[in-house]
Amino acid sequence: MQKHLRLEDLASFDRFTRANIINSLSGFKSASLIGTVNKNGQSNLAIFSNIVHIGADPALVGFLNRPLNAAPHTLSNIQETGSYTINHITADIFPQAHQSSAKYPVDSSEFDATGLTPMFRQGIIAPFVAESPVQYSLELKQIIPIELNGTFFVIGAIQEIFYPEEIQEEDGFLALEKAGSLCSLGTSAYYETKRLGKLGYAKA
Repeated sequence: MQKHLRLEDLASFDRFTRANIINSLSGFKSASLIGTVNKNGQSNLAIFSNIVHIGADPALVGFLNRPLNAAPHTLSNIQETGSYTINHITADIFPQAHQSSAKYPVDSSEFDATGLTPMFRQGIIAPFVAESPVQYSLELKQIIPIELNGTFFVIGAIQEIFYPEEIQEEDGFLALEKAGSLCSLGTSAYYETKRLGKLGYAKA
């Protein structure tokens, strides 16, 4: 039997049940860790499941940052330095990655709290996650406030990319399932992926 929920039905649920339904509804999403550092060198790591491709030329990627009272550190660090990294999550590290969503004090590093390893590369201020097989650095281009719910859409330009050579196919396609990159559903469930097929460019 198919369930039918109206807006008034959603309003009748407790806030956790309502949030879990809505958070799951948009489907499977990428699961990545964003690494940042503030002007004093304090590192920060946070999990995000709303990272989206914006364009390939120029190479732009966006993510949605929650309201500042809920998640201030990633956004403030990016504003201070203009630099951040995105790191894919694998089955080996997803519990630690999930733990990074806890609210730690500004003077505490999620790297230390979760046991993940910060990796600094020459010329890039922000830390990568050493355990992540797919990593890329970005330069801040634009922050768009969303007045409807107090969130912020952050747009960055890709600067440098790191991944295992063997996951790249002849046409440039990155077979992320070979790297073990996970996806997520809602705010707490994680999934492995399996390719069903790769189709050609659709033409009318």
